[in-house]
Amino acid sequence: MGKQETELTRHTSFILKGVKQLIEAARTRVSIYVNSETTLLYWGIGDYLNREFVGKGRAEYGGQILATVSQELTSAYGKGYTYTALTRMRKVAAVFSKEIIATLSQQLSWSHFIELSTIADEPKRMYYGAFAASERWGVRKLRDSIDNMVFERTSIASHADDRINDAIASLRSSQPIDPELVFKSTYVLDFLNLPSDYSEKELEQALIANLQEFILALGNGFAFIERQKRIPVDTVDYHLDLLFFHRKLHRMVAIDLKLGKFRPEYKAQMELYLRWLQQYEMQRGEQSPIGLILCSEGNTEHIELLMLNEQEIRVAQYLTELPSKEWFAEKLHRSIEIAKQKMARNARE
Repeated sequence: MGKQETELTRHTSFILKGVKQLIEAARTRVSIYVNSETTLLYWGIGDYLNREFVGKGRAEYGGQILATVSQELTSAYGKGYTYTALTRMRKVAAVFSKEIIATLSQQLSWSHFIELSTIADEPKRMYYGAFAASERWGVRKLRDSIDNMVFERTSIASHADDRINDAIASLRSSQPIDPELVFKSTYVLDFLNLPSDYSEKELEQALIANLQEFILALGNGFAFIERQKRIPVDTVDYHLDLLFFHRKLHRMVAIDLKLGKFRPEYKAQMELYLRWLQQYEMQRGEQSPIGLILCSEGNTEHIELLMLNEQEIRVAQYLTELPSKEWFAEKLHRSIEIAKQKMARNARE
């Protein structure tokens, strides 16, 4: 093959690659546009039906009307307009405003909205919608997250609705997101296969051996830096169990592992680690480090009295076995009650 022919082949390959990139980018834009328009259409149909049935006093025989309408639409336009499909359109339109649909439909499909519409609690529904959009969850991932009660395990879940809404809004801004969305009150580490009488060292080794699963349990955005990070202070060497970095927080995350319940002295130890990291390890553009103390047993009142979750230190319980949904619900209920009592005390003061 001559030099001219080689150059021709190279240029052809380069141009072909460029054209393909343009086509793929256009296809992506078209796909997003079609998805968004379809979602807005389905929402519009649901909203129209709701207004016609409820607003004009036709609710009592709405089912009969819907059955007839669905048959005619299915005959004209296909199976996308069955009775079940129209019922889902009404449900989605009842719980989502047009503005929210227009915004989230750029990232979420109609199937996402159907799944989200089954959640009665609005802050919880908006949490899953925001994360599904920002983290590009598929419908299966969204369904699994709901089923595994991811929202109920976050630190933000026990806060008032306004606080939750403000935190969710931080996902759509260019600023670092609210830490309450990142950290959980409970971490399920049921992949470790530890013996019943495991030590802190065995726990750490098991986490490192299952690092990928541990990062998934922590949540999206965590990057592992180091284990047993040496913290030299004066003539004493301390060792931090695990050091991570969180991309969206722009902060190092120091993790200390503890057996049993939280003790007040753990706070002072973590504060020392964080001050050292801030002085010697923090890079330009980063936020100050944040600490996570993982304990095998929970004691919420200690944590509330020390106001740790309002500072740069988070305390959470880890479980080596998956508990029941009722267990998570009860723990969240207790946290909400404690938060309400605290708000009442602050109001009196």
